Amino acid sequence: MGAGKTTIGRQLAKLLERPFFDIDAEIEARCGADIQWIFDREGEQGFRQRESRVLEEIATVEDGAVIATGGGVVLSDTNRHLLRRHGKTVYLSVTVEQLYRRMRRDKKRPLLQVENRQQVIEQLLEKRDPLYREVADLVFPALGGQVSAVTKRLLDALESL
Repeated sequence: MGAGKTTIGRQLAKLLERPFFDIDAEIEARCGADIQWIFDREGEQGFRQRESRVLEEIATVEDGAVIATGGGVVLSDTNRHLLRRHGKTVYLSVTVEQLYRRMRRDKKRPLLQVENRQQVIEQLLEKRDPLYREVADLVFPALGGQVSAVTKRLLDALESL
């Protein structure tokens, strides 16, 4: 969440001339509702079930696509298995401080609508970082800079795998 998956993923897909999918956007389009509404009505568990179904469909049907997952997709064993089996997985790694700077004014992400955002970000990163590292073919430091330059560095790193 906030690492740049959608922005960098979209640019990477253009460079590779492949289709691009953002899991959160796909969920919203299919439900006709935003993520916050889904969280409010179904809770995190309901959202995660939707997320898993969409990931499975795209990963198994859209060969060669670039997929931006939601930040919590790795919490599911099934999702981690899908990520390992279908293509290359890139973990866009950023620090807690970077995430906090990027997310301090966010009004859309349900898990961050709390008083102590930095603490929640630290807890999420502590839980998710090892899971992303477990499935990643490439851990890529998404430390900032122009999107085009970051994406080009990522493409170079992927080509050397």
